[in-house]
Amino acid sequence: MSGTLTASRMGAGLWLSRLAWAALGYNVLVILWGAVVRLTTSGAGCGAHWPLCNGVVLPPSPTLHTVIEFSHRLTSGLSGVLAIALLILAFRVTARGHPARLGAALSLGFIILEGLVGGVQVLLGLTATSTDPARGFVQGVHLANTFLLLGALLLTALWASGSPQLRLRGQGRAGTLSAVALILLLILGMAGAVTALGDLLFLPADGTPIDTVKRDYAATAGALQNLRVIHPMLAIVVSAFLAWLAGWFRRERPSPGVNRWSGAVWGLIAAQIALGFLNVALRAPAWIQLSHLLLACALWLGTVTLVYSAMTALTMQGARRAVAGRVGA
Repeated sequence: MSGTLTASRMGAGLWLSRLAWAALGYNVLVILWGAVVRLTTSGAGCGAHWPLCNGVVLPPSPTLHTVIEFSHRLTSGLSGVLAIALLILAFRVTARGHPARLGAALSLGFIILEGLVGGVQVLLGLTATSTDPARGFVQGVHLANTFLLLGALLLTALWASGSPQLRLRGQGRAGTLSAVALILLLILGMAGAVTALGDLLFLPADGTPIDTVKRDYAATAGALQNLRVIHPMLAIVVSAFLAWLAGWFRRERPSPGVNRWSGAVWGLIAAQIALGFLNVALRAPAWIQLSHLLLACALWLGTVTLVYSAMTALTMQGARRAVAGRVGA
């Protein structure tokens, strides 16, 4: 009987792992579709109504902009359903104190915040072609919360798959550098959200990059235009720091996971830089902006995984020594 219960619990744990990984992948797709809403200026497709669309649950005779915005709300709502299911399953199949419970709870919390921030954008009219500087701030907060959501889902998936619990105490310099790296990536992402918005609203159809910078700092330029140049400058600094940190982790916390993910981070940094230059050269076409956002999500997830691998390397080494000691005895 106990064997049957153990097998049942293991099967449920496998479903928890699968659901967490599926939720992570699905939310990346939702994020990309949200970018499509911005790029097509469809954010006002449901009017200044939230959570209803044009004052009704199901809009009749919708325009294309309404279809795009409404579909984004539906897919975002499904993200919430997945997060609730993930939390319920985590509490049903894991023991008290299991880290997957914390990860699932954080995921649901960030999903709720994601919806609230989106609602604020709609209710304040910070959508479509609005050039209100507050839109840039809200867009940045939205992106930071999105990254935190993806990070929480990633950790939930790792913990549900049997990876060790993350211990923050006793990490020393590695812990400090990890925190700096993640904070810098959040700031870079927020700046990128503002720059992408500025590209949509203010990027001229022709001219050189220098001409564009001159327009951004002309006497008639607004705050969103002034801030556009910050992201590429910040990207150089943050990329250099991440590249150095990946090498530092390989020396100070060597492990198969650290070696694998430091290489992945280096590759993603190179791809992002190349795509950033291409974005400027081709004047920010929609497909490059979507690709840039996808790589930004990948870089964030890759960095979180690298940090996680480095901060659990000591735990894994200790477990391997313990196993080796028992085998030797």
